[in-house]
Amino acid sequence: MSAPVVLLIRIDGSKKTRYAIGKGMLFYYFNSKEELFYYLLEFGTDFIEKEYLNQIEEQETDFLARYRQAAQCKLKAYTKNPHVFNFLGAVFINKSLELSPEWGERINHLKMLSYDKLFKNIDHSLFRKDIESEKIIKLIQWVMDGYGNEIIARLEEENLASVNMEPYWREFYQYLDILKKIFYKHEGGNGNGSGADR
Repeated sequence: MSAPVVLLIRIDGSKKTRYAIGKGMLFYYFNSKEELFYYLLEFGTDFIEKEYLNQIEEQETDFLARYRQAAQCKLKAYTKNPHVFNFLGAVFINKSLELSPEWGERINHLKMLSYDKLFKNIDHSLFRKDIESEKIIKLIQWVMDGYGNEIIARLEEENLASVNMEPYWREFYQYLDILKKIFYKHEGGNGNGSGADR
């Protein structure tokens, strides 16, 4: 059995997606699970690019402000279709999955676009001077990615369309404010994240 089939069975066996399509209907529309796999891959990559990545404004040079905007765009897209994110996440982390050269290039394009949307033209002068800006960006990303995964876990069994997201956004913005206090320069300070000389 090829890797795409194994991957599809694993995804299709989850609680949320196993009733999405019956076996009879599956082979009415698709000749094989491989064909279904590549259809989902095309649909998913198009969805992520149009509904998430292309919605992020690159004019914003403040990393935390851009991250805030990207999170809003991602949640909006995730609410529309969480299964797309779950499916592509499984594809990205499956090292044994062999894609055609064309699809390898397309996945790499999506990864590069995602990187550019988050990190291109960031104003590093906003960060405190006593920590390398690249390390600051990584630390912020690790913290917020971990928080994002925690939120997704909390909401996994919820109907996202009916969830009041305001408390989650307030909590998210509070974390962004804390990260800004830790990693950004402050007016009147010495560039080391403190308002007074140490």
